[in-house]
Amino acid sequence: MRDIASCFSEYSVNVSESSCSSYSNNARLSPSLIPSIQNAVTCVYKISLSTKKQLLITVTWCKNQLGQGLSINLGDDPSAAFKLNTNSRLFRKKKGSKLLESDNLKIEVFWDLSIAKYNTGPEPIEGFYVMVIVDSEIGLLLGDMAEEAATRKLKNGTPVARASLVSRREHCSGNTLYSTKAQFCDTGTAHDILIKCSGENEGLKHPVLSVSIDKKMVIRVKRLQWNFRGNQTIFVDGLLVDLMWDVHDWFFNPASGYAVFMFRTRSGMDSRLWLEEKLLQKDPDRLEFSLLIYACKSL
Repeated sequence: MRDIASCFSEYSVNVSESSCSSYSNNARLSPSLIPSIQNAVTCVYKISLSTKKQLLITVTWCKNQLGQGLSINLGDDPSAAFKLNTNSRLFRKKKGSKLLESDNLKIEVFWDLSIAKYNTGPEPIEGFYVMVIVDSEIGLLLGDMAEEAATRKLKNGTPVARASLVSRREHCSGNTLYSTKAQFCDTGTAHDILIKCSGENEGLKHPVLSVSIDKKMVIRVKRLQWNFRGNQTIFVDGLLVDLMWDVHDWFFNPASGYAVFMFRTRSGMDSRLWLEEKLLQKDPDRLEFSLLIYACKSL
């Protein structure tokens, strides 16, 4: 599959606002459709230290037939990374710490997954923490037990760096029904996102793509086998969000292909996302968020 950003400049399909108002605002689910399963979730956090240094921390939760695990990468340094296979009988350190170095930064990682609870996906939902300390500053806290762990393990007055989630990638497989949550800015709320591809009027022919946010449909694309790539700008929490889809391989490479759905915030003065040269020229201090969903469809 070609890079998603380069595709839309040639094959964009715009869905007008008038077409969005011609159907019901309520998203309906067929009881026969079971939501797809997440196989992996990757989150990238931008850490800004008090020294003005910045660091990207990538956290990946994965789950497959061989096991379930966690990996953390610091910047682009392959030596500053570690992986945990939390399902393996050989792996007994579901609770521990590790010291790493990256770009002359001293980094300590603490984790406790010993009583973590999971739903169907790879991310724990409660009973865990992951804590990353960067040059004696709290860089990242994840999990419902993180603040308690920080209080217990760190000195009072330990400085807290600014951490922002800049991207989230989800890999899913199963039916063409995808459900997730996303927070598009640090001060916003978490929104329920539902992506559904089915036949018109629940039939098998004439596939239709619909995307709903908080049970309100924001796009509906008919004749999907022709409109397999497209985009529309929506508004969430007062932000402009580019919503893009590419389901080409569902129709033309079904054996190994996957669809890609992208949500990305941008300012009103920015050009469209598919102009890659503009992306490279953007202010590096500007915080934006992107959500990508890679969806494999069961044959």
